[in-house]
Amino acid sequence: MDNSNQDQGQPQAEPQAQQLPNASAQEVIPHIDASADINVNGNGIPQLPENLLNPMNPQALSMLTDPSLMADPSMMAMQMPLADPSFMMQPGLALPNGQNGFSLPVAPPATVSADEVALYDRQIRLWGMAAQAKIQSANILLITIKALANEIAKNLVLAGVGSLTLLDSATVTEADRGAQFFIPDGEDVIGQNRAQVASTALQKLNPRVRVHVDTEGVKTKGPSYFAAYDIVIATDLDPESFNIINTATRLNCKAFYAAGCHGLYGFIFSDLIEHDYVIQRDLGNMPTSIGPESRTRTIVDVQTRKEGPKTIESVTKRELYSTWFLASDLAVLPTEYTQSKRRLKSVTPALSCLRALWEFMQIQNGRVPSNRDDLKLFTQIATQKHKALGLPSETLRPEFLRSFLQNLVSEISPVAAILGGQLAQDVINVLGQTQQPIQNMIVFDGTTMEALMYPLHPEGSLGASQLTDHTVPNGGAPMILGGMDALPLGLDPTAMGALPHHNNPIMIPTGLPQNGNLIPMPDGSLADPTQHFNAAAQVPQQPVQGHTAQVTAEQPTQETPANPGASESKE
Repeated sequence: MDNSNQDQGQPQAEPQAQQLPNASAQEVIPHIDASADINVNGNGIPQLPENLLNPMNPQALSMLTDPSLMADPSMMAMQMPLADPSFMMQPGLALPNGQNGFSLPVAPPATVSADEVALYDRQIRLWGMAAQAKIQSANILLITIKALANEIAKNLVLAGVGSLTLLDSATVTEADRGAQFFIPDGEDVIGQNRAQVASTALQKLNPRVRVHVDTEGVKTKGPSYFAAYDIVIATDLDPESFNIINTATRLNCKAFYAAGCHGLYGFIFSDLIEHDYVIQRDLGNMPTSIGPESRTRTIVDVQTRKEGPKTIESVTKRELYSTWFLASDLAVLPTEYTQSKRRLKSVTPALSCLRALWEFMQIQNGRVPSNRDDLKLFTQIATQKHKALGLPSETLRPEFLRSFLQNLVSEISPVAAILGGQLAQDVINVLGQTQQPIQNMIVFDGTTMEALMYPLHPEGSLGASQLTDHTVPNGGAPMILGGMDALPLGLDPTAMGALPHHNNPIMIPTGLPQNGNLIPMPDGSLADPTQHFNAAAQVPQQPVQGHTAQVTAEQPTQETPANPGASESKE
């Protein structure tokens, strides 16, 4: 194994045939040689073998292989996934996280050598040899290398993940020396790439882990960039970037985490789409029944075995998740909270403030509150978010708002250590598939030293079904969108209809035929993309997200709740 720091490439995964119902992989797609070069024709479009394209969509196939396609510079940064180059994946084929159906497969679990058993002995005793093998074959992408990411990277590397890619285009500044322990003291590293500097010290923690560096910006990456990773962790980004990255990971059926620190406050969000894990326990007096345990959790299989005088029960559970876009703003608290005044009072006001911050950053192009007018607007939005969650008004106090605003954008090492350790632990649990993962939002409040978990989901479907074939790309038109400026179109129509008015739901790069041609639909018909994504027609009852931001500080009595029923919630 080559542990050199000089290998800055991305982890490679052996390609695997796309699995379709009632057909073997050999019948659908032949073996692919990953080392073979993909020729590029004269206009910059990859020449993709027709047998790799989805045979269920002849119109899209003809579009993708049309030699008249114009070159688009934004496509050059993309890597077309071999298993599904046109991104025409049928959502019905989506598998639980940890199972590879149509996405790029992970490498087969590595065998744990005798030296590695000795090195990782304590953790192998905790989660077992099989889980350790999965951890050692995992490819993880970590975005934005600041204090929180330092803690996450440290824990993952010490646990022995297969490879870790650090993605960050920013350079080291004096502010980075405050809470980032991978920035060396006494060395002139100011102005150097932040990920590159951190990788040197990170590699020394565990030479067995392959540490890669990508110094390009995350907004230059197309959806297929994320296909080579098992888990994508994005930290300290604006909410719009979280949303677009999460959409790309959904398209690739990959686990996604978002996290951020603001002084004494922080959060962790997870979208595992559909995740299976196995709990082993002694068989009780009553056998476990297959069926739903909650709205998000279902027991899908129960097996028993004898171990001496004991009977061990292996219970396979499946957790369903929501996207960042839905969970961060449109979701509501579960009924066990809304039906209990005591539990509503226990909800930290940091949840309302974080939601208000994300809303504020959306309408201010990523900027945080800084002046007096900003503070007034933020207070109004936070109050409306608090009411929309059905929380009692007395729990959102002026002194808490003041404390939250004073902590914005700052980094405190102990808070980063708590959140980074908890997120890294959950990543290990997800890889090993032996423990219950986060569901789905954790909010840390440093004033009370509590990290509380809230399952935040909207009404309607959860899991893989949030990516439906009602919209074009997953069941129809080819996804050749390059870079983060092109928002993937495969969201649930409810989510697309609820996009804020300042977003363009079909920002297709120039030079592609979609700009001038009709898009083939799954049923064989053709549709105008501008007509197909008519948000108002799809969700007439959904208010425009971010409408509260239009309320001025001088007119507080004209506030419009983000949730139409928020004003009627019980206090």
